[in-house]
Amino acid sequence: MNESWRSRITIEPGKRGGRPCIRGMRITVDDVMSYLAAGMTVAELLDGFPYLTAEDMQACFAFAAERERSLLVTVPCNTHT
Repeated sequence: MNESWRSRITIEPGKRGGRPCIRGMRITVDDVMSYLAAGMTVAELLDGFPYLTAEDMQACFAFAAERERSLLVTVPCNTHT
């Protein structure tokens, strides 16, 4: 898996509550993913935020995919038989 997101996604305790940000800026991965989930396209995001790049978008996708892969949901055992 391409891990180039590691050079673009930064986490700083004092910035945006420690949320993952893009290149140390104040825009978070969550901001980007929320705009996309609301229906914005990547092209609209890049147009609306000219300091973001296509590589930043790809880094957000890769970061979110890795986080999703690491998510583990446990199901409690039914102890009643």
